[in-house]
Amino acid sequence: MGVKFVDATEEQKFAKLRKFNIGAGFLHLFQAILMLVIANYAVTMTFTTSFLDAANGYPPTIPSVPTELFTVAVGPMVALFLLLSAIAHLSVSTYGYNWYVKNLKMGINKARWFEYALSSSIMLVVIAWLVGMFDFVSILLLFCLNACMNLFGYMMELHNQTTKKTDWTAFNFGCFAGLIPWVALLMYFFGVSGGSPPTFVYGIFASIIICFNVFPVIMVLQYKKVGKFKDYLYGEYWYIILSLVAKTLLAWQVFSGTLVG
Repeated sequence: MGVKFVDATEEQKFAKLRKFNIGAGFLHLFQAILMLVIANYAVTMTFTTSFLDAANGYPPTIPSVPTELFTVAVGPMVALFLLLSAIAHLSVSTYGYNWYVKNLKMGINKARWFEYALSSSIMLVVIAWLVGMFDFVSILLLFCLNACMNLFGYMMELHNQTTKKTDWTAFNFGCFAGLIPWVALLMYFFGVSGGSPPTFVYGIFASIIICFNVFPVIMVLQYKKVGKFKDYLYGEYWYIILSLVAKTLLAWQVFSGTLVG
């Protein structure tokens, strides 16, 4: 039971959506390029790891000292999630347009979920660094869990192509997968043993948590066919707008807090 759009002048509706994607694509692209030009490259994210040393006795009684693995400049990381969105929007509005429309008619947008799986996971990596999560293994797990959340969104739309009644299994699994990274981030943010993140990080947390939680709300409204959301394309516009808002807010809050200079 995929979410179908209301049939009314299809060609005009898709042409309008195509222009909207092009606009969103160039807005993301402009911000990505601007970030690369003006960011302070001296600000870097350091990733660490810890190893068990049995030579010092087993089982270990104290944690090993973290070892630095590598560093990445924050500016390019921020530009990357903006660039991924730009590529996705411009792809579905150009050479991938027919494929995009074909999927939308079935109530599914595969490109959205694959792009979100990458871009929103990179956003979480940046937020994790801001609250003091430096362990690379923890970062990797956080990235993959968030990616799985978005892939469950893809499965939700794919599975319900063949159901008579909406099956919420994939949606529920996705909510669980998406919740765990935020639990971990909140533990770092508030400090399980005491901590004091900079003031601008409070703004990032509040704005991005709100934005991230609106995405599943849109899906619920679509499948419940609430008001204008019974038209799948109406929800598509909201996904595009929300993605742009979330990425813009994070990018420039990070820039103002760490990358000026």
